[in-house]
Amino acid sequence: MPEDDRGPGDLTKIIDQYEQQLKDADSKMITKLEEINSLKNRIADLEDSIQSKEYWEKPDYKFLVKENLDLRRKITEHEQEILEVKADNVKLSQQITTMMERMRDANF
Repeated sequence: MPEDDRGPGDLTKIIDQYEQQLKDADSKMITKLEEINSLKNRIADLEDSIQSKEYWEKPDYKFLVKENLDLRRKITEHEQEILEVKADNVKLSQQITTMMERMRDANF
């Protein structure tokens, strides 16, 4: 046996073992605290996300969605009216051209 080792009851050896266990426990505790902080941050992020998602259920948002849909319908209706007016203009132009040709032919 080396001179430093006085057997299993050596207090210095026992103290060193406990100090090593204490260091290991401190290291594990720091790791766990970092994990806890990381999880707290994640929870805060998720709570923010939930609050932002709750906004979509609020009456203000629902009103805006309905208003948006109504405006889109009106835009579509107006676009359809514009297409109809353009088609009517083409027909009227053709009718005017035909009438002018008839008047020329009749020497009017």
